[in-house]
Amino acid sequence: MFTGLIETLGTVRRLARTGGGARLEVEATWPDGEPPRPGDSVAVNGACLTAVDPSSRSFAADLSPETLSRTLLGELRPSARLNLERALRLGDRLGGHIVQGHVDAPVRLLAVRPEGEFQRWRLELPRSAAREVAGKGSVALDGVSLTVSAVGDGWFEVALIPATLAATTLGGLAAGARLHLETDILAKYVARRLSGGPEAPTAGRSSLEALFGGGGA
Repeated sequence: MFTGLIETLGTVRRLARTGGGARLEVEATWPDGEPPRPGDSVAVNGACLTAVDPSSRSFAADLSPETLSRTLLGELRPSARLNLERALRLGDRLGGHIVQGHVDAPVRLLAVRPEGEFQRWRLELPRSAAREVAGKGSVALDGVSLTVSAVGDGWFEVALIPATLAATTLGGLAAGARLHLETDILAKYVARRLSGGPEAPTAGRSSLEALFGGGGA
C-alpha cells in the first residue's frame, strides 16, 4: 500500500526480456539512505513491484507477462526517469490517499494548460474507469496522488502545483504522453456495490441503505 507521494526519482539502467516477462534494473538513492530490502514492495510509476537484489544505489524487479500487458513498463528505455515510492509502514503519515499500485489503465494526456507556475491537465478517461472518477476525488497518475478538478464525457482534469511538477516526472511531460491511471480504491468498491452484479443492493432497499446499512439490528 502506498500514498501517492513520490519519495525519489530513479532512472532505468536496463530492461531485459526474459521469456514472457522482463527484468527491470533501476538506479535510485533514497532520501533517508535506506534502500528497499529484498522482497519489499516499491511503486514504480505507480505499479507495485517486488525489489530484487537491492543495493544503496539500485534495485531490480521482475515484470510478469500480466504486468507487461497492463502497464507501460515494457516500453521503458535506458535513462528514462521513474517515480518511486516504498510501501507504507504502520504509523506512517497518509499524506496523499490510499494507493494500491494496481494500474487500471494507461491513459493519454490530451492537453496541458499553463496557469502561471501551475498546470491544468486534461486526460482521456476510459469508459471502464469512468464510474470510479469523480470531481474532488482522488486518482494516481504514474504513482502521483492528485485531486480531480473536473470530469466530462471521456475526459477528466487535474491541477498540478509547482512542487509536484518539480519533484516528479510529471513536470517533463507534454500532450500526447501516456501515463498509468489508478482510480481510488473506495470508488472501486462503491461502483462494484452499485453495479447490479451479484452483490447488488437488495430489492426494496435504497442504494445508500444497502451500502451503509440501515434499520434495526
